[in-house]
Amino acid sequence: MTVAAILSRKGREVVTVAVDRSIADVIHMLAEYRIGAVVVADDGGRILGIVSERDVVRALARGPGALDGVVASIMTAKVVTCRDHDTINEVMARMTEGRFRHLPVVEDGRLAGIVSIGDVVKARIEQVEREADEMRAYIAMA
Repeated sequence: MTVAAILSRKGREVVTVAVDRSIADVIHMLAEYRIGAVVVADDGGRILGIVSERDVVRALARGPGALDGVVASIMTAKVVTCRDHDTINEVMARMTEGRFRHLPVVEDGRLAGIVSIGDVVKARIEQVEREADEMRAYIAMA
């Protein structure tokens, strides 16, 4: 199974934020959309960074004044991404190695979706269950 298969079910909608928005704005977005990360992008859909709940917590550790800071001050600028044709196993390995839970999908240099560890695990479980059902059916026919 590929990233494209996950996005075909989930959709390609991605919550984005501009680099000059406040950290408080990001917190409200995370809560409103019930998500764990927002992609920092320009108007053309080019990824500039990503801000996760973990980034927000680290900023808050500096004190409540951090809420007035801008997204650019806490975002991860070197964003690891994936492509539609990447497999679930490749994406899981990338997430595990990098210790992050959200992976933007890029096609032709532009943001094309996002997958979370939850999306990937759900797809992998469905894949394993389908393989088990196929094996049971094969054995029953023998």
